[in-house]
Amino acid sequence: MSSTRLVTLLGAAVRQQRQLRELSQRQLAALAEVSQAAVARFERGERGPTIPVLERLLAAMDVQLVIAVEPLGAQLDARIDELAARPIAERIDELGLDDLLDRLTDFPQVITGCAAALLQGAPVPVDALDIALRWRDSKPFTHWLEANYGQRWNARWGEFGGVWLEPDEPGEHRWSTRYGEIRATMCDELPETIEVRHGGRSYQVVPLVELELSEPRAAELLRRYRDRQLASDS
Repeated sequence: MSSTRLVTLLGAAVRQQRQLRELSQRQLAALAEVSQAAVARFERGERGPTIPVLERLLAAMDVQLVIAVEPLGAQLDARIDELAARPIAERIDELGLDDLLDRLTDFPQVITGCAAALLQGAPVPVDALDIALRWRDSKPFTHWLEANYGQRWNARWGEFGGVWLEPDEPGEHRWSTRYGEIRATMCDELPETIEVRHGGRSYQVVPLVELELSEPRAAELLRRYRDRQLASDS
């Protein structure tokens, strides 16, 4: 099964069911008779299992897969609505954002992308910390990745690993680490930022108006959120 939106959704569903039952990945793997590494890759959306393996994972938690169809975008709209009802502080904790930022002290960076939109109150899905990073700081960033078990996204294989860590090497600027996933926008100089505060902590983030001009992924989600707001107000 290839790395697609469907794989991401199935991986999230398995992770949610596992956490509801307070099972570790190792415990679920033992129950389903698969490797822990396979469970981890599947939950991260990096690689999907075969249908028999998926059925074993679900059966080990006393659930089964139900398939339905819906209009395109309905799932994303429902996700945006769900996020809008949740406190920002709760989402920050869920992402482990503060812990990851506390460890990124070896080089200057600013928060951008969907993470910056979240910190400014936009209920957009966030699956990684997006940072802007200067090219001249790529070496200390590489050293940080090496010290924290970094693996770079391999677009050809559809998984992390198998390519050099350095940002100077060709490939997507996306890494998994022991503390979470990081996506970097490499630039000559850091962009202008604004300060936002949550729970007594200060964050330097790229403003929403700049995100819509420079970050296509965040811009698409912000436009969708704004359109939904306008539709609900009309």
